[in-house]
Amino acid sequence: MIKKTHEMGIRSGHACTAALASIGLTVAARVGSLKMEPGTGLARADRWGPFVGEWAPTFFGLGPALSRYEQQDGTLTGAHVHEFRERQRAG
Repeated sequence: MIKKTHEMGIRSGHACTAALASIGLTVAARVGSLKMEPGTGLARADRWGPFVGEWAPTFFGLGPALSRYEQQDGTLTGAHVHEFRERQRAG
C-alpha cells in the first residue's frame, strides 16, 4: 500500500500536512456547526467534529511509513535528507 501511495505522488510531507489539516477541520467543523446551525443543537456538532478528527491518526501513521519508504527508495528530499545521510555515515 505504501509503495502504491508513493507511486501516486503522495509523499510523507503531504500525509503530515493532511493530518494537521484534519485537526484544524475538526475544530472548524465543531465551531462552525454550533454557530451556523443553531437549530440543530449540539448533536450535529458532536458528530462532525470527531468524524473529521478520526482522519488525523491515519495520516499521522501514513507519514512516517512513507518517509521510511522514501529513505529506502532514495526519493526523500529536503533538509532532512542531508541530516539522515550524515547520521548514516557517522554510524
